[in-house]
Formats: sequence, C-alpha cells, structure tokens
Amino acid sequence: MPTLKIALITPAAPGSRHGNRGTATRWAGMLRELGHTVSVQVDWDGSASDVMLALHARRSHDSVRNYAMCYPDQPLILALTGTDLYRDIRTDETAQESMQLATRMIVLQEMGLQELAPALRRKTSVVVQSARAVKRPPPLTSCFEVVISGHLRDEKDPFRAAAALAYFPAKSRIRITHVGGAMAPAMAREAQAWMKREPRYRWLGEVPHGKALRLLARSRLMVISSRMEGGANVVSEALANNVPVIASRICGNIGLLGRDYAGYYRLEDERAMARLLSRAETDSAYYRKLVAQCRARKPLVTHASERSALQRALKLALGKIR
Repeated sequence: MPTLKIALITPAAPGSRHGNRGTATRWAGMLRELGHTVSVQVDWDGSASDVMLALHARRSHDSVRNYAMCYPDQPLILALTGTDLYRDIRTDETAQESMQLATRMIVLQEMGLQELAPALRRKTSVVVQSARAVKRPPPLTSCFEVVISGHLRDEKDPFRAAAALAYFPAKSRIRITHVGGAMAPAMAREAQAWMKREPRYRWLGEVPHGKALRLLARSRLMVISSRMEGGANVVSEALANNVPVIASRICGNIGLLGRDYAGYYRLEDERAMARLLSRAETDSAYYRKLVAQCRARKPLVTHASERSALQRALKLALGKIR
C-alpha cells in the first residue's frame, strides 16, 4: 500500500476524554505505524488528502459533505458511533447522507452490521477497538469492588447500578466506584445525591485515563449499563485486563461479549442487575464462568487485531471509488 495522507475527523475536541477522541487518537497512531501521514481535525480544514476517515455520521456531516464535493474521486471512510447506529441513522437526514457519500464504513462490533440496509452493509467493515492491559493492582480486601467507567449522560443510564444497591442483602460487601465526568450540571447533582443516599456508591468524577484503567484493573467486576453503544472501548479495556463484565443486554454489548455471555441483564432493570451482581459475589462457579468467557474474547481487543482490521478497511476503500 502506498504512503497516504489521511484526514481523520472527530467531533471531539483536543484534550477531550470523550470516546470519539480516544478512538481517533488511537487510530491515528496505528495509521502512522503503517507509514501514513495523519492529520486529526474536528472540522475538515479543506486541505488535500488521499483519504478522509470521519467518525460520527451526524456530527461530522459537514466535513464529509465538503470533502465529497471537493474530492469526489477520493476514498471516504465513515465510522459509525453508537448514537449513529441506534438513533441518528433512522431519522436524521444528515447522518443518512453521510452514509450514502461514504466509500466505505466501519462499525465497532459485529452486531452493528444488522442495523444497516443490505446495500450499506456490503460496504461496511468491523473494526473492534483495542485496549491496553496495565499491571493489575491487588483487589481491595475491604469490599467486593464493582467499577463503572463512563461519563454521566443519559445514553449510559449511569445510575442504574446505584439504584441496584437497594436490592442487595445487608451482608453484601459490594461497593460501587464510578469514574467519569458529568456531561451536564444536573447529572453531577444527581450523582452527589446518590452518594448521600447510598454510602456504598462513590462517584469520583473525571479522572486521568491511566488512573481509570488502574481502578478498573483492581476491581472484581465492571458494570456497563448503557442504553446504546456502538462498541464501548471500556468493554475492551475490561477484556484486556481480565475483568469480568455485567452488561445491559443491548446489541452493542452483545457484539463484543458474545451472544451466549452469562452476564447480561435486562436493560433498565436494576433488580435483574442486582441479582447478577449478588450471584457474582457469592457464587464462585458463576464468577469463574464470567472470567473464562471474557478471557475467551480477549484476542478480539489486541492492538494488532484492531490495526489489521483498520488496514483492511483502508485497503477496501482504496479499491472502490464512490
């Protein structure tokens, strides 16, 4: 493959800890490892490039449209996020236009393909996000620590685990540590109210990524309670660090953890979540099964696997002009 100049568009600003920025930064590094020149931009600056790779069909629409108008014969790859796949592409005309303009598309887990019409599915690749493993600190002995790692926003259903605490038996040692910034002042107030109401729930706010990874790695379990996910990198982080997951039964989680995974609960059902968390705490055979199933998925989230899939998507885009 020749050396390419690639414009990589993400709606998340520099310094942001939003998932789209993390994905863009990681992909830029991988593409540079493959020998390409990459410019990461929030909005396309109009400069010439051999390929555009844009994250988010709706929010990057202007960049996608402008690039397609200026360079109609150049490949344009569009990566679909969770809000794209499970909301915007159904109703938003700009998101729909972005998909039509794209030479090639990317989804972040295999179930994402099912959300697309056959014609769009045929031009779509799966690129599962990778994550790095950190040296695992010893777990806390004072409690059975469960970590939530995600920003406080409605799509994440962020307080479902806090609500589940009401259904644990008094002897339970489960404690919840929640890391992630509040996307609105009302969310921060709600988190603070939960901490006053429920002493077993602790919200740390936004923390550096390295600290968040270490907290995850020392935990006994991770909860992902999202209402929609394109393919959450935090699940990849849990898999990479051998931390089993309790997850809402949504397509974005099933696409990463597998259809037969034993740790799903019904979306927005805190009682069902509480039953699984209590079972993981008290039933060693069940806990070992979760660990084993997560270990089996670990090869999906290696750096080499993601880079190879990204390279393949790029090659397919180069072989097909809009």
